[in-house]
Amino acid sequence: VQLQAYGGGLVQAGGSLRLSCVASGRTLSTYAMGWFRQAPGKEREFVVGINWPGGSTYYADSVKGRFTISRDNAKNTVYLQMNSLKVEDTAVYSCARSRGRHYAPEDYNYWGQGTQVTVSS
Repeated sequence: VQLQAYGGGLVQAGGSLRLSCVASGRTLSTYAMGWFRQAPGKEREFVVGINWPGGSTYYADSVKGRFTISRDNAKNTVYLQMNSLKVEDTAVYSCARSRGRHYAPEDYNYWGQGTQVTVSS
């Protein structure tokens, strides 16, 4: 499977962005999915996970109440709606596929190409 994230860009603090992650080559059926981010000089950080087919989610405390993950299984796509963005949300955002049904931070073993999100003050 190939995962490609889209939708990043430059936004002012308090603004919103919607990221998309499109899978090709293989269906995401039965797999939990997640979003991670990595800021310059920092380790990759878990943002949120969603189970298959999409009824349960797990958010990092830093984004809870501001970000929303969803998935469209017919389109093999996962979304990340980001509201009330902060400067500290600046990072490269990547989607990831879980080993199976679990969607906690340690359950992922495949990451795709990321998209840059920059939040200005």
